[in-house]
Amino acid sequence: MTAILTVPTKIAPFPYGAAALAAYTGIAAVAFEEAAPGLSLDLNGQSASTEDEIIQALAKAADLAGDSAKTPAFLTLASKLRTLAVFPEIVSALDSVDDHLAYRTYLVGHDVTAADWAVWGALKGNLKVLGLLKNNTHVHLLRWYSHLESLNTTQTLLSDYAAAKANKARNTKTAAGFALGLQGAVEGQVVTRFPPEPSGYLHIGHAKAALLNQYFARMYKGKMLIRFDDTNPSKERTEFEETIMEDLQLMGVHGDAVTHTSDYFDKLYELAVQMIKSGKAYADDTEKEQMQKERFDGIASKHRDDSIEDNLKHFEEMKTGSAEGLRWCIRAKLSVDNPNKALRDPVIYRCNILPHHRTGDQWKIYPTYDFACPVVDSIEGVTHALRTNEYRDRNPQYQWMIDALGLRKVHIWDFSRLNFVYTLLSKRKLHWFVDNKHVSGWDDPRFPTVRGIRRRGMTVEALTQFMLLQGPSQAAVSLEWDSIWTINKKIIDPVAPRHWAVVKDKSVPVTINGGPATPEIKSLPKHKKNPEVGEKKTVYTSHILVEQADAASFEDQEEITLMDWGNAIVRSKEVDASGTVTSITMDLNLEGDFRKTKKKITWLSAPTAEHPLPAASLIDFDYLITKKKLEENDEFADFVTPVTEFKEEVYTDANILDLKKGDIIQFERKGYYIYDGAKGGVYEFFLIPDGRAASIASKSAAAAAAPPPPSGPADTQKAEPVTQISMYHVGKVAGDVAIPKSETKMYEVKSLYD
Repeated sequence: MTAILTVPTKIAPFPYGAAALAAYTGIAAVAFEEAAPGLSLDLNGQSASTEDEIIQALAKAADLAGDSAKTPAFLTLASKLRTLAVFPEIVSALDSVDDHLAYRTYLVGHDVTAADWAVWGALKGNLKVLGLLKNNTHVHLLRWYSHLESLNTTQTLLSDYAAAKANKARNTKTAAGFALGLQGAVEGQVVTRFPPEPSGYLHIGHAKAALLNQYFARMYKGKMLIRFDDTNPSKERTEFEETIMEDLQLMGVHGDAVTHTSDYFDKLYELAVQMIKSGKAYADDTEKEQMQKERFDGIASKHRDDSIEDNLKHFEEMKTGSAEGLRWCIRAKLSVDNPNKALRDPVIYRCNILPHHRTGDQWKIYPTYDFACPVVDSIEGVTHALRTNEYRDRNPQYQWMIDALGLRKVHIWDFSRLNFVYTLLSKRKLHWFVDNKHVSGWDDPRFPTVRGIRRRGMTVEALTQFMLLQGPSQAAVSLEWDSIWTINKKIIDPVAPRHWAVVKDKSVPVTINGGPATPEIKSLPKHKKNPEVGEKKTVYTSHILVEQADAASFEDQEEITLMDWGNAIVRSKEVDASGTVTSITMDLNLEGDFRKTKKKITWLSAPTAEHPLPAASLIDFDYLITKKKLEENDEFADFVTPVTEFKEEVYTDANILDLKKGDIIQFERKGYYIYDGAKGGVYEFFLIPDGRAASIASKSAAAAAAPPPPSGPADTQKAEPVTQISMYHVGKVAGDVAIPKSETKMYEVKSLYD
């Protein structure tokens, strides 16, 4: 049985240590529950209810207790730190741990142990302690603290905790999937089905349905069918069937059989005739708008009580596709005024004279989804129909069709439709973006299609993990994108090769005194923590390029670290009239200690005929719409984001020439990227969001939230220098109020704004 750590969302102080240890070890799922009476761990039939007990139980189960005699002392310190409030005592405790970490990576031994998580959690949960720590006076302790917080498991936990607080009704679990069953399921006999309509490309919502169907089929050692619901020749094409199958294969979804609703057109026709003959269906030629009004108002159609003979005659006329037949449809005789409007005599057959992509001109009449789905589910042996709960009102209709035809029963399992903020999943709306050239196609990286998010850098593993973590929940919420991208980062980080890039615009040439007289090439690991990723070649010369932003930050005579080379001392810096750094001279100082420098920078050897630098574009994207969640009456076209693509031209190291389209890398200090191919000799890379707030924030929303420029006559406004930074603007604390002069014996302090 899966171990569960249940954490009330309102608990204070929050048990960061226990929760982070559970996430790090994977021993227990973390379940955030608002209504939970208290903290509790259920592990191997035993329970614990205090954070100290839970940490010890998890440490023992994961063998992370540590051998050192100092472990109990650190666990005791963690208990004390959680409630410490007296300033001298806080400083004393921080000083002690900071001294201990001066020459150590972790508190005990050479790897993370329970002691680390206990103390980290205590610091995280005590705002007074955390405030002092962030003053940067305990550099070793802060380095250790930041490292633990940066781990993927910690980031995922914190993200899920934030989501749980934002969606209090929702039960969020991390690190351990879900263990739920299907009603009436028998091992070896379960049959599920994924029924896409071949009228578009699969999007991330379809991915959830496909993965859940396969999950349950495998869980019960049963079968999953892939059935194309091809009952509308106006929208469907063979092209979409092929791409849907390709997308399913990309996700690792493989059906035990592939079928089509059109395989059963003859049988469906026979059953429709049977329903008419039994008085459970009738023909109707009421105009569409009037029919909608009558159904809404609970008014019976004028044809509801027509004779069986007349109904059969009209159905045969429909079958010919004649002008007369096109006027008619067949409706099931369920109810006129049922409070559930889905049960008010739904249409089950309609005329369509367009050729079908599989059956051609054989048929002029086609069953609706409401009729075909339950019938074919029953015929094909489906035991459990997984449907999004937007169909819940239609569930009684589904069962009525089966009962009316005397077919085998099918269990229905509801789960919530997957929605994301700033995201449209409607096929009609996605078609609009394609047709109006707002995107390059259905695989555009801004699209929520499987192809689009895969092209953006989403891995199949991350997609699968995220969907299974969601499970068949009933909560209808619009999810943030942070969790799924955080999972993705956790998967790609250990295997993504590291490369370097320098922004072309205003890149700064640097002369390295003491550098090699002629270019030298060394082989270095592409990933320092994973030698299996391979090696890359790095060129060393006396002339290199650095980023303008880095160059501008260098102080005179400052010692900095050139990554993968060594330290260098800034001896001179040339700056033009606009403040732009135009050149730098440094002295190489390979004996310098990189641990003592504040700045570790990436660089590239200046391009030469022998060692040119490839030109590349780093491309980032914004959401296609500017509003987080569109309301029912919103016209989506009114919320289209004006600019959604942002390019930055860079130089890169020559190792990128070996990449294949779809390869994922990290440009160090810039982010993770997926290589999308070359255009006009320029290598294009798409930025992969990493789950952090900055990477998933709406750029248009941030711009709209920026304060407007001050109004008024120009001569009454004091111009302020504009500094190019990525932080948002903060106004003056005291506004523009004049500060009066006063006589004092204290020394004068200049204004912050002078």
